[in-house]
Amino acid sequence: MDSRTFTVQQIYQDRRQYRVPFYQRPYVWNRNNQWGRLWEDIQDKAETQIQGGKSVPHFMGAVVLEPQKKAGLLGVERHHIIDGQQRLTTLQYVLKALTHTLRVVQKERMLPLVETCLGNANPETMENESVERFKVWPTFRDRDQYELAMTSSSPEELLQRFPASYTQSGKLRKIGINHPPALEAIVFFHESMLDWINDISSDGDVSSRTEALVSVVLTNLSIVCISLGEDDDAQVIFETLNGHGAELHATDLIRNFIFMRAGTDADDLYNYLWRQFEAPIWSELQSRGRLNRPRLEWFVQTAVQAQTGEEIDIGRLYVEYRRFVDNTAGLHGAGAQLKMLDRFGEHYKKLVTGTGDAPIATFGRRAAAWDASPTHALALRVAVSDLAPKEQTNIFIYIESYLVRRAVCGLSRKNYNKVFSQQLKRLIDSDLTAESFRSNLASLTGEASRWPSDEEFRRHWVNGAVYPGRLDAAKLRAVFYHVETVMRSVRTEEPLPLALDVLDIDHIMPQSWYAYWPLPSGASASSEEAGLADLMRFVGEGTLDAKTEAILQRQDAIRTMGNLTIVHYGVNRSLQNRPFEEKRNALFNHSNLQLNRNLMQCSTWGEDEINKRGEALAAFALQIWPSPMQITVE
Repeated sequence: MDSRTFTVQQIYQDRRQYRVPFYQRPYVWNRNNQWGRLWEDIQDKAETQIQGGKSVPHFMGAVVLEPQKKAGLLGVERHHIIDGQQRLTTLQYVLKALTHTLRVVQKERMLPLVETCLGNANPETMENESVERFKVWPTFRDRDQYELAMTSSSPEELLQRFPASYTQSGKLRKIGINHPPALEAIVFFHESMLDWINDISSDGDVSSRTEALVSVVLTNLSIVCISLGEDDDAQVIFETLNGHGAELHATDLIRNFIFMRAGTDADDLYNYLWRQFEAPIWSELQSRGRLNRPRLEWFVQTAVQAQTGEEIDIGRLYVEYRRFVDNTAGLHGAGAQLKMLDRFGEHYKKLVTGTGDAPIATFGRRAAAWDASPTHALALRVAVSDLAPKEQTNIFIYIESYLVRRAVCGLSRKNYNKVFSQQLKRLIDSDLTAESFRSNLASLTGEASRWPSDEEFRRHWVNGAVYPGRLDAAKLRAVFYHVETVMRSVRTEEPLPLALDVLDIDHIMPQSWYAYWPLPSGASASSEEAGLADLMRFVGEGTLDAKTEAILQRQDAIRTMGNLTIVHYGVNRSLQNRPFEEKRNALFNHSNLQLNRNLMQCSTWGEDEINKRGEALAAFALQIWPSPMQITVE
């Protein structure tokens, strides 16, 4: 390992290119956090030089470089930037801004000194002139805007190349647009330089101030360049520099781990197998419990679990991924790893977005409300298997039934990671069929893992305190969507209901029923009596009077499935606690749902009607979410 201090002129004077590897993140420095401070340092040094003071070099930090071996005589000397791409790239923007400034103030005589630091000479001896002519070559995410900005010859040409970033008067827009960093940086430094040079109230004239500025940029900014030797492990150094800074995601390190093994195939592997994972969908933050991670991290965790059947700790994803590769035959090369990720990637995207007609996409849509992430690895394994679509669909129906039935029955989901990890291992270790999966899942016993029977499911559906209680609004909407779908016949004008997430959950008999909803005996009750009845609930059977018993029966019935429906929020909020007749008329006028059709035919609404409707809806639910003993798709 060799460490030396260089000026900007020394760093860029040789016929050399500093290349940002695939695994590095894009350029992220900006005006507020870095450019402004750098310009202040440059300006201070230039002021000192104009005033004849002693110039002390400004230290910009260190960069770590990994020299690359040349395959032949052609081509420039190349160094991979292990750490410090932000500094080296920013200096290129400063130098490009300086060339624009020299032309504007008509001091072109100094241009060759600066331009030598921006481009490599002798293109006829390059392997790829379009790339090797640049002193710094950024990562793929920055290349297009970088090349456009760095090949511009004037501020006017920047305007022509980036018209969307400028106002009609030719100024860079300040509101409503995120400018390409290369453009914004060059414009910022150019305008700052021009203002400083033309500041006639300060010392020196335009010529002396220009010369001082060029001198400071080329000779008074210094960087320590650490160049790795052949025996130095770039991977270990990268992790040491970046792994503890909380700036990189686990998948940045994983990408580094993969592409450091890519060799000469890196470009092809990126273009054909990795590029898809650079799409915005993969960087979106997704929450699971208290954890908030980019979707790509959840995907890699899920893919490794689907491949191995082992639970992977998301907090140690990079370490777990390395261990997985090291312990898996045939996965040591970059190509094999990327093919594995590619194999799962498209299926995972269908799963989490619910788009398309594939069985896993349908499952993704249907299971989205049920906190189904513990099933994702299993779902991926099913999707990449050789099973026919009907077999895959059956497995997904069984999983959904398991989730829905347990939720309706009020059973805990704390054991789901273990349950579905075990099922995944069984499928990996044996022949994968829908019947074997159903049998394995149905064999589970105990409160933490059993699959509720038809009788248990029906009983909790009809009598259970569903909302508020066991199901939140999203789950209840999902339930009603599927029930509504099954209730529609082939003669229904719209075989599938419209999106129901814009509709409110409505208690037909309201939770605050006291004003307009007398008890079956005809007696009225107040909220105070209802509160007292709830307190008396635990006294014991046979000790409560008839009115208290009736109040408690009503309080229980209100939260059951038979008393719940979905209506437009305007209807719900205007009639929340009104009498049944008014609610029924509003449904007749505004609702097209089969769920509400029978309600419109009722003359009264009480505990008996709630129970009957609950039983009727349960019959549909038993069709949608089959029992552990039921075979689904013929």
